[in-house]
Amino acid sequence: MKGRKKVVTAMDALPARSKRSSPPKNRKGAPSPLDRAMGLGGRPRIETGSAAIADLGTAPSPQPTMSEREALDRIDLSVDIAPERGLLLTNPILVASGTFGYGVEYGEVVDVQRIGAICCKGTTLRPRAGNAPPRVTETPGGMLNAIGLQNPGVDAVIDKYGPIWQGWKVPVIVNIAGESIEDYVEVAKRLDGVPGVAGIELNISCPNVGKGGLQFAIDRDAARAVTTAVRRATELPLLVKLSPNVTDVRPIAKAIEEAGADAITAINTLSGLAVSSDRTRAFLGNTYGGLSGPAVKPVALRIVYEVAQVVSIPIVAIGGVTNLDDVLDFLACGAVAVQVGTAIFADPELPVRLGDELRAECLRRGLASYKPLIGTALPKRTGTPSAKGAEYRP
Repeated sequence: MKGRKKVVTAMDALPARSKRSSPPKNRKGAPSPLDRAMGLGGRPRIETGSAAIADLGTAPSPQPTMSEREALDRIDLSVDIAPERGLLLTNPILVASGTFGYGVEYGEVVDVQRIGAICCKGTTLRPRAGNAPPRVTETPGGMLNAIGLQNPGVDAVIDKYGPIWQGWKVPVIVNIAGESIEDYVEVAKRLDGVPGVAGIELNISCPNVGKGGLQFAIDRDAARAVTTAVRRATELPLLVKLSPNVTDVRPIAKAIEEAGADAITAINTLSGLAVSSDRTRAFLGNTYGGLSGPAVKPVALRIVYEVAQVVSIPIVAIGGVTNLDDVLDFLACGAVAVQVGTAIFADPELPVRLGDELRAECLRRGLASYKPLIGTALPKRTGTPSAKGAEYRP
């Protein structure tokens, strides 16, 4: 199959900082429970070494001097997350599927053109109404969701959003899902060559009807088969999203790489459950939900760390990103980019701000690029995976 022409996006010079909005408050003026769970209450500060973007509070940030601005503009945050086919992003901060809609929903409050890439809401072959309510609940350190892939179907997405995405600088990666290999293949075929679609993210944490409802993502052979089939169906850059709900994710990641994926995204949500207040039933209408938010970060870090030691394709990390330290942690464990997800609900501007902060952190460290920050925590030799009980050794 011929390599696809590189998808290159360009951004204007870093615009002047505007007055920041504080995280949403409840009616009494205090941070909401979700804000507190996310660590987004109060006035957080991250020491980045640049007066232009260090203050994350409500006061206006001092404008950088011309020399500071020129130095910031010279920092290279670009990253190609699909080197064989080319999906060049201007920065490594993406937004995760299911948290940013189709991008247009946040256009009034966020400059979406300054995000590295948008992974849009999960899209299926036919329209889906989603699961029965209730579908979302807060948890300590995050939230459980059981939306059920509510979406209008791939044809409606192409017709409604394709023309909008075509006019954007920011690349849009369409997250796709299905219950059979045929579903995935057909959605990929319809997206192939559509102007405005920069890539595909394969959500394989879906029930495989051919195997009695077993998720594609937790079976190595099923993960390999669906990745192979979609790779044959499209020339678009292909990212495959790993599930954390397995004992050892490394063989699955390796099979996905061998099947032709351009990159791996890790991780999807953890399976969880909440109980009703009267403790007579499961709270969510679907019984089970996906746990996301800061609570899952240690699991996501562990999986990125392990996968980075066995694959050579890029890894895009997801799981509990709320500040620059989280971004730096994932980069150190081998990710080349990160997706911001649940925290967006409390702070929609976070993805844009993180790009600014990463640029300033590079400047503070005297780096011309963020690339030296990648993989610094990885062992020189492949380490023992957690599945072997390494975490319990004295």
